[in-house]
Amino acid sequence: MELSGTELTALVERVFAPREGERRVGIMVDLPDAALPDTPRWRERRAMAAGWVRRLRDAGRFEASLIAYRNARSNNGPLPESGWLVDPGTLPGTADELPESAAVPMEALLGAHPVVLAPTELSATAPLKLLAPRLGIRAATMPGFSAEMIPALRLDYGEIARRVGIMKGLLDAGETAVLETSSPFGEHTLVLDLRNRSAHASGGVFPEPGTAGNLPSGEAYIVPWEGGEPAGPSRTAGELPVEQDGETILYRIEGNRIAAVEGDGAFADAERALVAAEPAYANVAELGLGVLSDFGLAPIGEILLDEKLGLHVAFGRSDHFGGSVGPANFSEPSRAIHLDRVYLPELQPDVRVRRLALDSPGGTVELMREGAWVPGLW
Repeated sequence: MELSGTELTALVERVFAPREGERRVGIMVDLPDAALPDTPRWRERRAMAAGWVRRLRDAGRFEASLIAYRNARSNNGPLPESGWLVDPGTLPGTADELPESAAVPMEALLGAHPVVLAPTELSATAPLKLLAPRLGIRAATMPGFSAEMIPALRLDYGEIARRVGIMKGLLDAGETAVLETSSPFGEHTLVLDLRNRSAHASGGVFPEPGTAGNLPSGEAYIVPWEGGEPAGPSRTAGELPVEQDGETILYRIEGNRIAAVEGDGAFADAERALVAAEPAYANVAELGLGVLSDFGLAPIGEILLDEKLGLHVAFGRSDHFGGSVGPANFSEPSRAIHLDRVYLPELQPDVRVRRLALDSPGGTVELMREGAWVPGLW
């Protein structure tokens, strides 16, 4: 599956609604190096991005550029200070092949392109969300994008935006979210404190300068209250199971932080070590509600798409969503991470979402029952 020049042109126009004179489109790729070696899927993604540049140029509507940079070492880590404009026909295989003499300040590169697509290996969502308002650009971040996701770019994003808007409104009205799950550990309840927070709607369109978000998209999301003024300590507390590679662990959460990790396997050991080494990772950073499962899509093992299919809870960095935890809270900026746990039967077969509801002064709204959105919600 591939996008033609006509389809790419239509995609840029539909997603960004470029204004008069906004003809420059930057397509960003991160490059492997000795610290983070290449993979076949990463190589394929860079080749796809280079092809998009060539086809957009040939279509004639936009002036497309390929922007390359050394990978940021972690998902949502700060972008490097410099980038390179490279020929899509001779894209270097590693960051070490980029000539230092041709380096350009990253902000200058981005600022010269009103529209940016970022089909990268490591997510650039957090830094671009923060840079977009300052630079006046629009950016669609596509970490882990692959050919299997192309059908998601052809969906009815008008209807998706409508559903996401409904979800945002419900999250904005809620004071707490109550998530009930079951796992081999038993039955669990996690209460998420939503006070003093506004939700975000990510419907896959970015018509206004200064905005950035995922593409493909289709979710509403909110950062739980992390504690501090004016509301005092966070009330987020309870239990949340997570399954990975057939092993289920249990987070015990207090004050919006992972307080303990239960489990006896390698996954549990790794999570305990990560929380000990990077306490900021323990922060509950997002409650996300994806709507694309109703559009005939299935998970493919890439967070970019999978999280848009249903419920997800993320840990770590939250400043790019309006929270208070950012790179400075980690041992070093390159270790900043925002990691989603996606609750779909295909991804976590031994964990079940029994119920998700939002409580507010006006009453309770049930969103999810037995892993599915409640009928009539839309």
